[in-house]
Amino acid sequence: MPQIAPLVAGDPDQLGSFRLTGRIGEGGQGIVYLGVNEQGERAAIKLLHVKFTGDTIARSRFGRELRAAQRVASFCTARVMEADLDGNTPYIASEYIDGLSLRDVVETEGPITGTPLDRLAIGTATALTAIHHASIVHRDFKPDNVLIAADGPRVVDFGIARIVDSTGTITSRAIGTPAYMAPEQIAGDEVGPFTDVFAWGATIAFAATGETVFEGKSIAVVLNRILNHEVDVSSMPEPLRGVVASALSKDAKSRPTADQLLLRLLGQPDSAGASAAVLSKGAEVAGDDTTPFGRVNAGMAGGGPAGRPETGARPVPQQTVPPAAQLPIQFPAQPLAASPVLPAELSVPSPDVPAPPPEAAPAPKRTGGRRRAVIVLAVALVGVLLLVALVNNWPQRIVDSLAGGASGSQGPPGYTSVVDRVASTGAITIGIRGDLPGIGLERGDGTFEGLDAELGRRIATALGARQIDFVFVSRGKRAEALAEEQVDMVLASYSIDKSEVQFAGPYYVAHHDVLVRQGGGIDSMDDLRGKRLCAPDNSSVGMVQERVDVKLVSASNYAICMDRLKSGQVDAVPGEDLLLAGFAQREKNFRFKLLGARLDNTRWAVGLKLGDAKTCTAINGIIADLYQKGTMAQLLGKYFGRVEFTPESKAPAMEDCR
Repeated sequence: MPQIAPLVAGDPDQLGSFRLTGRIGEGGQGIVYLGVNEQGERAAIKLLHVKFTGDTIARSRFGRELRAAQRVASFCTARVMEADLDGNTPYIASEYIDGLSLRDVVETEGPITGTPLDRLAIGTATALTAIHHASIVHRDFKPDNVLIAADGPRVVDFGIARIVDSTGTITSRAIGTPAYMAPEQIAGDEVGPFTDVFAWGATIAFAATGETVFEGKSIAVVLNRILNHEVDVSSMPEPLRGVVASALSKDAKSRPTADQLLLRLLGQPDSAGASAAVLSKGAEVAGDDTTPFGRVNAGMAGGGPAGRPETGARPVPQQTVPPAAQLPIQFPAQPLAASPVLPAELSVPSPDVPAPPPEAAPAPKRTGGRRRAVIVLAVALVGVLLLVALVNNWPQRIVDSLAGGASGSQGPPGYTSVVDRVASTGAITIGIRGDLPGIGLERGDGTFEGLDAELGRRIATALGARQIDFVFVSRGKRAEALAEEQVDMVLASYSIDKSEVQFAGPYYVAHHDVLVRQGGGIDSMDDLRGKRLCAPDNSSVGMVQERVDVKLVSASNYAICMDRLKSGQVDAVPGEDLLLAGFAQREKNFRFKLLGARLDNTRWAVGLKLGDAKTCTAINGIIADLYQKGTMAQLLGKYFGRVEFTPESKAPAMEDCR
């Protein structure tokens, strides 16, 4: 594990919610500390150098690093936990990865080969794909920025412009590390995602050979080797050999994209981009060193635009058998039906068609020999199918039937994640609020409309679902509905309690605010002094009272509050911004606005069954993609555009999927 140096005189002992316990390292941009919060979570906290705190350019670049990190979905990367760019000591706290750098691992233990090399390549390609999906170019991909953790490789320091040159001055150009620079960087040409792909190829070649493939005693020698030297990748197995060779093409246009790297390594067609399901599979393969490595079925690739699965398609992982079993069988993509059709290799010969005897030594004819052979084959078949059933998690009724004790149950098979359920059935059930206009509103025909409904459909489609059902789930029944598998996920606001529910997202950070009529003379919180505030049973009421004296007018729900606001019986209504905007949006004859008070925040998350980290990771990637592509901003305008306010449009920091 990395050595943590003690703090020295002048080091802070606290940054935000983190108590500092040591130094991880120091670079041109700042010092990186190890910190721990009250929950016991550890973070790597980068503190901008004191000499740059007054430099607006440095702060701007530091802010860019934060925004980059927040946009990247947490597939094989380190998530941002906390940040402060406005104080006297700007810092970013990211998830602490307890592991050695790839460089340290190779220099200590030698080259990486076999399955570990495959997993390293897939994990880093997954991270690079997630980074590029956020429209970020790493610019310094190298073995030092790949950490080998217990759950697989992690890529760190993405989105960082190298702002300090050899003289210690701020520069406007990213330099990178010479031995991992691409030819276009040397030539001064345009850099982009293809530049990262070249650095990825050089990094994987280093891991496989133990040698820096563009090494040299001087910078001039290094740069000459990058421009003219062809890397020997013959020691690598396919498909890794061909993927790395193509990544190291001198011509940037000839290199594959990060999506294509990942898809090829997973044995997929690379004609479409990598979907969230593919990213999830890449992270799973990279982090799982307890089962044999196997490439996934082409169904994982997805065929729609931007890597989305086409309607009717779903990701189907190809199962593998532990090598010790040595079973000559191709596993079916779906669980067997009640009367399984066996692969030809395991078909029992018909009693009416005798098997041909061995050519060298025909078996002697004995009474009952054929019967015993059939019995032996049948017993062997039962054993094989039992083993296959355990490996593939087939329905228990199949196992019971083979063992002679079939229960006759026709219930659905159990799944460890929603991703697996959707891959197998193509169907998903989503719990949603049904009484909030603009957010989740149940119509008379039993269908749902609003932001949550549309987000639910988009998330489900990205997961590969072709049948999407919505059901109303009340606030008090969400955890129960998930635990009992009445629904696969729930979209709703939560006071995040992680003891009963796994959370993905959040898909929106709502701000507690105050709704008033436009042109009513109330433009700030101070203008509310002495005014009449509608007071439903909501924590926002107390938040307003803490800021300004108001006269409370009780009401049992927001519909009543809106009627009183329109009639002039109250002057303002408190609540979460989208909730208020949803009620205000449907009023055709009145115009409303939110004051922008931002009294407190509420994370609107996707609830999952406790422990479903696989689906959590996939949904986090989908949500990040919605923000990065501007889809979320479009949806907010669609459902709340008539109300004057500024909704949160930046991708929020995602929940930790553990």
